Amino acid sequence: VTFVESGGGLVQPGGSLKLSCAASGFTFSDYAVTWHRQPPGKERDVVATISPRGISTNYADSVKGRFTISRDNTQNMVYLQMNALKPDGTAVYYCGTLGYYGQGTQVTVSS
Repeated sequence: VTFVESGGGLVQPGGSLKLSCAASGFTFSDYAVTWHRQPPGKERDVVATISPRGISTNYADSVKGRFTISRDNTQNMVYLQMNALKPDGTAVYYCGTLGYYGQGTQVTVSS
């Protein structure tokens, strides 16, 4: 099972980024996938989860209305569209399921 996250970078407060996650090594369309993030010096928290077929999504209260999780089961990809980013969005973002996660992608929100 492998996940590879990409799309992170430096963005100003109020800006947007779209993260991508490429999955392989399992039947992708059978499983929900979760984006987590870990801010500097803090624990990893759940950001958003999407059901196997993409019908159902759940978000942390802190990102509701600003972040959108989506998936493409034909490409084994999961995405996280992040809008109106705040400085507290600075973190390493990970995607995963079944206890597996990638190496993460760094997002820095700063002016």
